[in-house]
Amino acid sequence: MPPAEHFAAPPNWEWWILAYFFFGGISGGSYAIGTLLRLVGTPADQRAARIAFIASFVALLPCPLFLIADLGQPLRFINMLLDASGGGLSFKPWSPMSLGSWALLGFGLFSFVSFLGAVADGGWHAADPIARILRGTIGAVWNVIGTGLGFFVCGYTGVLLAVSNQPVWSDGWPLGGVFLASSLTGAAALLLLLARSRRDVDAGTSVRLELADRNFVVLEVVLIAVFLVTVAVAGTIGKMSGVWLLLWLVVILGLAAPFAFTRVDAARRWAPVTAPILALLSVLALRALVIFSAQT
Repeated sequence: MPPAEHFAAPPNWEWWILAYFFFGGISGGSYAIGTLLRLVGTPADQRAARIAFIASFVALLPCPLFLIADLGQPLRFINMLLDASGGGLSFKPWSPMSLGSWALLGFGLFSFVSFLGAVADGGWHAADPIARILRGTIGAVWNVIGTGLGFFVCGYTGVLLAVSNQPVWSDGWPLGGVFLASSLTGAAALLLLLARSRRDVDAGTSVRLELADRNFVVLEVVLIAVFLVTVAVAGTIGKMSGVWLLLWLVVILGLAAPFAFTRVDAARRWAPVTAPILALLSVLALRALVIFSAQT
């Protein structure tokens, strides 16, 4: 099969976009896990759910700044939301950039309100009214909608790459799913890292997070394999070899860590935070690999 043809010039994305992809994915994944713990978890899981909602909002905070830094001018980001020529809102459902900007704004609202509810449950009584609302049916609906938006934020970055007509990116249609699964893996790793640094998180919750992390890794590995097959069929997999093999090594180590550290001897030899840190580095390395290899 002849190699796929690509016509668009590389967008010259730099570290700002990598940071946005990473923190946006962690934010959306953390919110989704927080929702699962809140809705189907045990009472002992609620502390971890609160941590997840707080982590989601904190990770989301720098994302608009990363986008603005990449665009170079703050007005360009504002123009994605507002129509500078005729006034009013600028919503273009056919544009991945427009959809992504509005999804980020909408998810930011849901994440912020859930953050207020979480800190109120932790003792900040000024937000108690919000916390009371979020404990009922309205809160469950709010969390589910927020999770949907969070999933969109996690996955649309991969979809944005896939429709770009760039080598590797447009050849790998599963990229949206890869980034979504990777976001869940990274979020579970972050929550494990935070849980192991605290004494108020139930041990059973940590065990359930470890199991979820391994399941997310399995899904991610399957999607990465499909992605690599599609890129190989297109004849552009060579762009992801060479020096990029070092990043592939980081990705593989991070994916293997949640399974390797279940062994008693490994768990005794290494600090409890080692596996989550390797997993987070894997999430970052995967995004760097995809973003930068296609532009070389």
